[in-house]
Amino acid sequence: MASQQLPAVGTRLIHCGHLGTVRFVGHVDGTAGVWLGVEWDEPQRGRHDGVKNGKRYFSCVVPNAGSFIRPSSTISYGHTFLDALASKYIDVPHGSGLEKVVLGSSNGAIEVEAVGLDRIRGKLANLERLREASLDGEGVASANPPGAIAKTCPGIRGLDLSKNLIISWDIVSAIVCELPNLQRLALNQNRLCPPTEHDRALAAFRNVYELQLNTTLTTWDDMQHIIRYMPALRTIEMGYNRIHTLSGGRDAIASRSHLRLEEINLDSNSLSSWPETCEALRPYTALQRLVLTSNAIESIGPLHDPSDPPVHLKHLSLSYNRLRSWRDIDHLSEWCPAIESLTLTGNPLVEDAELGRNARALAIAKILTLRTLDAASVSAKERTDSELFYLSWINKNGPPNEDARCREHPRWSALCEKYGRPDAAPSASEQRQDTLSSRLIDVKLCRTDTPPSKKAMPPPSDPVVLRVLPSMNVRTLYLKVAKSFKVPKAAQASMKLWLRMSDDHLAEINRDDTHDLDWWGVENDAEMFVFIEQT
Repeated sequence: MASQQLPAVGTRLIHCGHLGTVRFVGHVDGTAGVWLGVEWDEPQRGRHDGVKNGKRYFSCVVPNAGSFIRPSSTISYGHTFLDALASKYIDVPHGSGLEKVVLGSSNGAIEVEAVGLDRIRGKLANLERLREASLDGEGVASANPPGAIAKTCPGIRGLDLSKNLIISWDIVSAIVCELPNLQRLALNQNRLCPPTEHDRALAAFRNVYELQLNTTLTTWDDMQHIIRYMPALRTIEMGYNRIHTLSGGRDAIASRSHLRLEEINLDSNSLSSWPETCEALRPYTALQRLVLTSNAIESIGPLHDPSDPPVHLKHLSLSYNRLRSWRDIDHLSEWCPAIESLTLTGNPLVEDAELGRNARALAIAKILTLRTLDAASVSAKERTDSELFYLSWINKNGPPNEDARCREHPRWSALCEKYGRPDAAPSASEQRQDTLSSRLIDVKLCRTDTPPSKKAMPPPSDPVVLRVLPSMNVRTLYLKVAKSFKVPKAAQASMKLWLRMSDDHLAEINRDDTHDLDWWGVENDAEMFVFIEQT
């Protein structure tokens, strides 16, 4: 390969289906010829950090994601936006009215005859009508000469440029500035240098309200710099970016009063400090939904200045973090006084052997404003049952001292006022509370290898016993059953439940059913059969 054909440092490439960034071009001691030092997007493909025989040739953003490869014709450095668009959406007419087509879902086993495909190709070839364009993994590396994109496909509103070879935000701006109607932009799995052409960026992104930057290694500060060009932005995704901390947020955007971000997704990063995270989010006064799934948050802690809650969240995902104490859930109400929906699945406090089985009831009772928990709605009846359970639990397990009870269980006084104090003279509310434990029923679950028919089946042998409240809804029941049998996420959609009725026939309980277990007539020692399709 001639020297003028060698890529510049920073160039993106595809080699054997794998994406990477050129970090070095030149000679390596002890070898002949030219080498390319590449940092791979998939770190596991790398062999080192740019050091060979004790000498550093380049550095990697992600440790040990680098290796050396030879320049070759098998390496692709990508092509223009319009070349990729034409390759994806324009098919050459076949000239025949009848064609044979292999159904993709049949893995090549089914071939059918189709009529009029050229007419469909002709419509797709009219790129002026294109509204949603997905060029995910199509090797886009550059824009086209000014005016070419605007002339070809000006109507695009949603654009997916994920997993491509674009090296900078300036190239993205050059593409998007010719798409005046663009509202949704996905740039996942790219590696982008900051913009330098500010005027073009301001013009390009003015209508974008949804942005995806997952797996881009974009830092929190870089993200804040980028969104200054997006006054209409409502939603941003920043998952899988190895973010350990949110810093500089308040100073960076305090003057940007037009920011109207409503949703931030920080799924699968490494955030560990809840107070620091909230402090960084304080300027985003319109923020309503925050996704912190699969981070490293270990505690919430009290809000030291209750008169100045830092976030006005209504929806929060804390699934698969490291929360261990139920006091953190009490503190959560202080930090997020308007919270309506919450996910806690996968935290140690939910998995706790003693309280985990009652985790849902505890969370509902502790957070008065909660309307949805772990994607299942909270009915008025379930709230009443949960609060009565919590009141009974505190009375039985909490400290005997009244002041200590109020400190350890902030809702104790309010629940006593609502339902009556457990230690007071007998009353209707107390009698109701005393019978609460008897309202928890046992459901016997037996896994079956084949979907049962409507006919009766033998009684389950060695069943899994699940303790539930009759007011639990069907969606929550499915979640608890999946947890009991440790069903992987991918297989949960295929899971089905059947209830043995009083006449011994089986009734399938649909996952989307909105009724509670009481409506189904589920009583103590009810038998259910669980079928999970093997994949």
